[in-house]
Amino acid sequence: IGYVASEITKNGGIAICAPIAPYTATRRAVREMIESFGAFVEVHVATSIEECERRDRKGLYKLAREGKIKEFTGISDPYETPENPEIMVKTEGADVDACAHQVILRLENMGLIKV
Repeated sequence: IGYVASEITKNGGIAICAPIAPYTATRRAVREMIESFGAFVEVHVATSIEECERRDRKGLYKLAREGKIKEFTGISDPYETPENPEIMVKTEGADVDACAHQVILRLENMGLIKV
């Protein structure tokens, strides 16, 4: 995902990617690939594991807790919380539109978009 995003950025495009990206080292490597061509904006969608489980419509967290899914982020595999994301959106108690609005405002303040 990071490589493709860097190629899009290198060619003047904009890549919006939404991977879980649980490892600091991976996020850092992707940032380095992209920043040589353009802006990289890390958005941390901050949600507790309890809330993720509550929202889980497919029952994946339950299966992971039962050991039926291996290497599941936040359960049997670690999630390294971003230390300095450009944007952090706390989703608990907020509706989707409010969360999206936070991102748009921050991108505008960074000079990356005009609204």
